Amino acid sequence: MTESNSSISSSSVKDSKASFPVPELPKRTGTIWTATAHIITGVIGAGVLSLAWSTAQLGWIAGPLTIVLFAAITQISIFLVCDCYRSPSGATRNRSFIDAVKFFLGKKKQRICAIFVLESFYGCGIAYTIVTASSVKAILRSDCYHDEGRDAECKYGDNIFMLVFGLTQVVVSQIPDFHNMAWLSVVAAIMSFSYAFIGVGLGFATIVENRKIKGSIGGVQTHTPSQKVWLVFQALGDIAFSYPYTQIVLEIQDTLKSPPPENQTMKKATMASILITTFFYLCCGCFGYAAFGDQTPGNLLTGFGFYEPYWLVDFANACIILHLIGGYQVYSQPVFAYAERWLVEKFPESRFINKFYTCKLPLLPAFQMNMLRLCFRTAYVISTTGIAMLFPYFNQVLGVLGALNFWPLAVYFPVEMYFVQSKTGAWTRKWIYLQVFSMFALVLSLVGLIGSVVGLMRAKFSRN
Repeated sequence: MTESNSSISSSSVKDSKASFPVPELPKRTGTIWTATAHIITGVIGAGVLSLAWSTAQLGWIAGPLTIVLFAAITQISIFLVCDCYRSPSGATRNRSFIDAVKFFLGKKKQRICAIFVLESFYGCGIAYTIVTASSVKAILRSDCYHDEGRDAECKYGDNIFMLVFGLTQVVVSQIPDFHNMAWLSVVAAIMSFSYAFIGVGLGFATIVENRKIKGSIGGVQTHTPSQKVWLVFQALGDIAFSYPYTQIVLEIQDTLKSPPPENQTMKKATMASILITTFFYLCCGCFGYAAFGDQTPGNLLTGFGFYEPYWLVDFANACIILHLIGGYQVYSQPVFAYAERWLVEKFPESRFINKFYTCKLPLLPAFQMNMLRLCFRTAYVISTTGIAMLFPYFNQVLGVLGALNFWPLAVYFPVEMYFVQSKTGAWTRKWIYLQVFSMFALVLSLVGLIGSVVGLMRAKFSRN
């Protein structure tokens, strides 16, 4: 292992103050195809598995309309963010969502935004750990039911599988940044398509087997009206979790080569990705509800609505596991980059932070290791794994995360930045439309958060 005097990132540290040279920014080689792969990896994830359950709570009319509504909100907000990648003069590039908020709205709002962004990334890591463990258990249970019958007690714990996933992420987290993980996003995107197709296919096959479409306009019947309200609110939170990815848009956009202008390429990639994901979301949500009605499981592929063919269920869950390995990184790399850039600027002469070591393992190409990267990223993965082990509740966790972050990250900050970037005056027609848009999204977030928190507390108390 040999030392290398390269900095951990391309920070704004002045050479006169640093003991270690700052390398040039990575060459941007991304295209519409790599951007689409990154987006689909980030969007089609854990959330798609809860959409059948969410549709079941809302019913045949409100369910599909709500999915389309959130798709439209996401599309609008992403278009606003894409235009904030460069300053109005075009001279400054905002390489992350947090950087853009600082540039357009100032340091105070940047700090508030950073809390939500980093919490949302961190929450996705927790959710993905929970889902991965559920998928591993589903494979074991599927094989058990096939061998011993559907009445067999095929019970498995969560913690050991979460620990294995955490160990895997400790290794994968050493990938330096977004510029070095296009291949992982492509693999993850292929996996997401695979299990989405399987979920849709199994749902359709079950409808054919049943020879009828289950469900109702009002959705799942409950014992009390209040219970129905909480479940509807939680369903809104789950759908909110499934769509927005504004917090990673600029990191992805920063990988795109130019010309053509980055915002044009990103908007095309976004439009294609939203259309593809909405199609799959509607198919998964509607086919799942039509197949199982009031008995629709919280997780379409791990809740055992489907038992056979068991090998196809196993394959779908294996695809979920592979996808979430990449999906975890899509949402963790921005946290790593933000923290490491800040530390480089704060401690420019620290050898622990800035020193790289070139390592060579048998049969593998040489790679660079940094002690800050190794320690910080490992601690980050350990913490997400630990919290997932404490709160292993799929639908409730997704609902809380989705509702909590939907309005501030997907709507409020994009709208406010766009006002500054486009120099939109107060009380103009565009200003009024976007403010109404923002208030509507706020109401959706609040009701979703309330329902999801109630559901999480009930799940925790019932388990204890």
